[in-house]
Amino acid sequence: MKSLEGVQYFESILDTVGNTPLVRLRKVAADLPCPVLAKVETFNPGGSVKDRIGMAMVEAAEREGRLKPGGTIVECTSGNTGLGLAMVAAVKGYRAAFCMPDKVSSEKVNLLKAFGAEVFLSPTAVEPEHPDSYYSVAKRISSERPGAVLMNQYHNPANPEAHYRSTGPELWRQTGGRITHFVAGMGTGGTISGTGRYLKEHNPKVQVIGADPIGSILKHYKETGQMSEAHTYKIEGVGEDFIPTATDFSVVDRILSCNDHDGLNMARTLAREEAIFVGGSAGMAAWVALEVARTCGPDDLVVVLLPDTGERYLTKVHNDEWMRDNHLLDPSSVRVGNIAAGKAARVRTLFKVEAGEPLKRALALIQQHDVSQLPVFRGADVVGTLEEGDVLRTVLADAGSLEKPVDAIMGAPLPVVGAADPADVVTRLLAARSPAVLVRGEGGAIQSILTRFDMLQFIAGGE
Repeated sequence: MKSLEGVQYFESILDTVGNTPLVRLRKVAADLPCPVLAKVETFNPGGSVKDRIGMAMVEAAEREGRLKPGGTIVECTSGNTGLGLAMVAAVKGYRAAFCMPDKVSSEKVNLLKAFGAEVFLSPTAVEPEHPDSYYSVAKRISSERPGAVLMNQYHNPANPEAHYRSTGPELWRQTGGRITHFVAGMGTGGTISGTGRYLKEHNPKVQVIGADPIGSILKHYKETGQMSEAHTYKIEGVGEDFIPTATDFSVVDRILSCNDHDGLNMARTLAREEAIFVGGSAGMAAWVALEVARTCGPDDLVVVLLPDTGERYLTKVHNDEWMRDNHLLDPSSVRVGNIAAGKAARVRTLFKVEAGEPLKRALALIQQHDVSQLPVFRGADVVGTLEEGDVLRTVLADAGSLEKPVDAIMGAPLPVVGAADPADVVTRLLAARSPAVLVRGEGGAIQSILTRFDMLQFIAGGE
């Protein structure tokens, strides 16, 4: 930081990269035997850990004479490295062109364009050697444009070196050398390799654990030395279908796998319970870190690196509809009101009867609207429930009962939940053999009824 007539300032936004905070995970790790600390990389100016390597790779290319004034920075990226490079390009006056897999969020694409970069999208489900892969497109652009340089984060030694010189020393200093386990996502391998190398040089006993999405080949390669077939997954920015040379597997003690459901829902949990807003790869790393911590002792200290902000995933990870459409939604991460609102779009009326109305009125509602339960009201109060089976048995046994009042055969009222309650409250009640639950809105009035079918339809994304 510099001073100008008593004013403190940074020379450029690039000077604010690094020195991100450690934050203890108190709620999600409350029952674990040791502390779990998060290295929150969202505090970097570009919102991700990749700001660190963006600067390092450009400066290395400048020193080596490969990148000259007026040149173009080219990279294949899932978004965050591109943004780190785009910031450097904007400050230093370079052009930028980035190739991305088409599964990336629209937020990432729009962010890169906002920094003046060109963006080229390529199909995700193709081999790296395919001419349409984002690796191949990046190579082609860098070879065709004069003055263009491919940063090549997957094979660039400046990638792990950036973390050896910044992230590793920061963690060692911030933990007072007490760190025993370091967890980070497996992608290019730069973060875990550079940081892990520094930590092990200072304490060889530090365990370095990689988090890898199911579908990536990196865990299998680490354990067997053999290549395997990659499969698609939803978590962005981690995992690979080839082996990056930026990864030093000798530094990584072991790799744990995490599925899309657990990783993405953990990202949502971190926002809801820790107020730490991160993306899916951070959720995956946090999930693995908690699994690691379960096996630790009270003197251990687990640190997990959370690589980026959740603002890049507002239309995906942090969007109920996208999660539901991809069969990833955990009911515990949504509120009852969300489900009630979804049902209201299909069924606008809460069908109910008054306690003093005749059974024939209830039977007509059941037949006309194909409902199985009717809440019974006395004014604004719920006093009971009519079950379809009970009504039919009563009427078939005695046709004259059609004129009886509803409260003559009604059962106990259905359980009532609040719109702001977590949806898993409904799940537990339904699992306990309640046929349905009533939903009380913010104003105090009963606004909806939810059945097992409604819950399944919401989770499955059906209409």
